[in-house]
Amino acid sequence: MIRSVFAVLALAGSATAVLAGCADETGPCEIAGGSYHIVLPKAEHPPVLVFLHGHGGEGAGPINNERLVAPLQARGWAVIAPDGAIRPAGTGKRSWNFFPGWEGRDEAAFLNAVTEDAVARFGLDQNRVVLGGFSAGAFMVNYLACATPDAYSAYVPVSGGFWRPQPEVCNGPVRLLHTHGWSDPVVPLEGRILGADRFQQGDIFAGLEIWRIANGCLDHKPDSYSLTGPFQRRAWTSCDPGGVIEFALFPGGHMVPEGWADMMIDWYEALGDP
Repeated sequence: MIRSVFAVLALAGSATAVLAGCADETGPCEIAGGSYHIVLPKAEHPPVLVFLHGHGGEGAGPINNERLVAPLQARGWAVIAPDGAIRPAGTGKRSWNFFPGWEGRDEAAFLNAVTEDAVARFGLDQNRVVLGGFSAGAFMVNYLACATPDAYSAYVPVSGGFWRPQPEVCNGPVRLLHTHGWSDPVVPLEGRILGADRFQQGDIFAGLEIWRIANGCLDHKPDSYSLTGPFQRRAWTSCDPGGVIEFALFPGGHMVPEGWADMMIDWYEALGDP
């Protein structure tokens, strides 16, 4: 059943491992509870994007995604791609333990251990760690941001929000950039019903309302609108100190779109120090 429900959340387009590994070492970096892949820029003490793969993928997928990784490396960023835990029920699929009520790996503790290990091993900037993810990985990002908004310097989910019933309240303030495809059929903006009514994706716009409340934003309407390439952006900045929400919509489906990495970096760097 879990396979039928979540197979659609796989990260499409994963290629044969070329760049994946533990920096210059073959194979992932191993820590207690799991593993991760990392690529490094030439810069010292770089900021880092921790990016969570979709259901059925693995960390090698994002690392081998050139349009995701190459712009980040070119601008002096490291990229970490952890491996999700293998889900139960015999699926053999990796994913993230985000759904309320699921039992499994403590993902907050695991991802914190990944970051601590990588900072110590590779000299990353521990104050500039951004958590992102695609699809199931983006759902995980939203739930972690909701529970621990100050665990990372910003959160940048792509194509994923909350599940119904959505959280009644999230902690804040949070710095969050949510990116979504206008015609996403896998995680539609309005959500959808899966698994014979057992699972329901939440409405993305309802999730933004939760974030505005958590951030203490003064109004429902955005403070600004802008266009960056294909991205139609709206931002809420008149919020509690440290709180920023931005929503970037692009004319496409279920994917990490071309140009996302540069847009994300520009957004993050414009925020200043957390």
